[in-house]
Amino acid sequence: MKVGPTVAITFVVCLIILYQWPKMNHYPKKDKFVFVSLTAIGWTLAILLNHFPDIPGPNTLIQVIFEPLEKILPK
Repeated sequence: MKVGPTVAITFVVCLIILYQWPKMNHYPKKDKFVFVSLTAIGWTLAILLNHFPDIPGPNTLIQVIFEPLEKILPK
């Protein structure tokens, strides 16, 4: 288990939240929710990529989705 990079990623995410959150006092709850959601998704993806570097990227997902359409549609 890679503890060092996990702690570093978590530390950086905490710094980002501590820096941005006071500036978001006048923003609506929806904006705060989106900020927290995107930050959590980014943190999760960074941790997963750190532990499993062979995870296929988004380009692979796009290829899997659109490969059947390539056979159907004419060029």
